[in-house]
Amino acid sequence: MTFAFLQNIGPWQLLICVVVAFVLFGGAKKIPDLAKALGKAKSEFKKGLAEGEKDEADLAKSAEPAKELA
Repeated sequence: MTFAFLQNIGPWQLLICVVVAFVLFGGAKKIPDLAKALGKAKSEFKKGLAEGEKDEADLAKSAEPAKELA
């Protein structure tokens, strides 16, 4: 048994098939919950990134006087 027809499927067609299967088997009411969770994860990631940049800037500022003394 060969699966030659699978060689002609591109990434967009595969994505559409996965989305349709998710809606059919996963249920339409889970999609808003998934979107909400993704939104929260994105905002937490941005918040963590901003904190990391702030910490890096603070560390750079505190290291500057030590360079001047040396």
